[in-house]
Amino acid sequence: MEAGIPSIDLNDFLSGDTQRKEKFVQELGRAYEEIGFVAVKGHLLTDDTSNTLYQQVQNFFNLPLDKKVTFEDPEIAGQRGYVGFGKEHAKGRSEGDLKEFWHFGQTVEGDDPIRSEYPENIFVPELPAFNEFGIKAYKQLEETGKHMLRAIALYLGLDEFYFDAKIKNGNSILRPIHYPPITNEPKSAVRAAEHEDINLITLLMGASAEGLEVLNKQGEWVAITALPEQLVVNVGDMLQRLTNNKLKSTTHRVVNPPREKWGTSRFSIPFFLHPRSEMRLDCLESCVTSSYQLHYEPISAGEYLNERLREIGLKK
Repeated sequence: MEAGIPSIDLNDFLSGDTQRKEKFVQELGRAYEEIGFVAVKGHLLTDDTSNTLYQQVQNFFNLPLDKKVTFEDPEIAGQRGYVGFGKEHAKGRSEGDLKEFWHFGQTVEGDDPIRSEYPENIFVPELPAFNEFGIKAYKQLEETGKHMLRAIALYLGLDEFYFDAKIKNGNSILRPIHYPPITNEPKSAVRAAEHEDINLITLLMGASAEGLEVLNKQGEWVAITALPEQLVVNVGDMLQRLTNNKLKSTTHRVVNPPREKWGTSRFSIPFFLHPRSEMRLDCLESCVTSSYQLHYEPISAGEYLNERLREIGLKK
């Protein structure tokens, strides 16, 4: 157990050993029913990719603001490129979070017609390694997420490859975030107000500073710190919806640091694993029982995403 969340090893799932694989499936499933978060080692994100991307992300956010805003496209609801400070807020809040961020999206392979649904990635000519390692991290985290979803499928009694086609060329987003130094007393704004993620699962590369907290079943905020070799992987609302609340999309937040650390930046790089827009999120029949009444109306992933983007202020 690492700081309030169970720790598991993806090597168990990939080992080819039936018992180790089953152990991973059960540990993951239990964690997702109880707290919605796990720390995962043995993932497919390499140290080189992670370290280089963090350095490049700092290089990007250190650019002058008038340069950064040239990579912002208000026409695409913040889905690619730069999104400026305070533009996004948590659902139900009007005050913007104390952060600026960047979005890398899917690089569609083959002649998949879904290509027409996605904006092109925006690249920074001055920082070729930022673009290169952003896409590299995207691919490695997407591949890790695919295996996590295979384990989840097995835990739910589905075919192991249930999610594969649904996430191939899916609408996933890699989001490098910069929480700048806090320069004056924030009224009620925090770096990221309490929220749940929209997507199926989120894979978080180790953040550069503490601050992530999750709300446990007892209503207490628990600080989460992954060890350097771990990813923190949590359930998003789409997976909670699909499983009729069997798997928990847990409320979490990023709190402001103690006053003596206000002068420091925090960097964080979550990967939001989304399916294709046509995936149905209608509750699985196996998750609707006499003790688990049906909680949600039928909806597609694309419809649900648009609804949520409006709620958090990115889409009008």
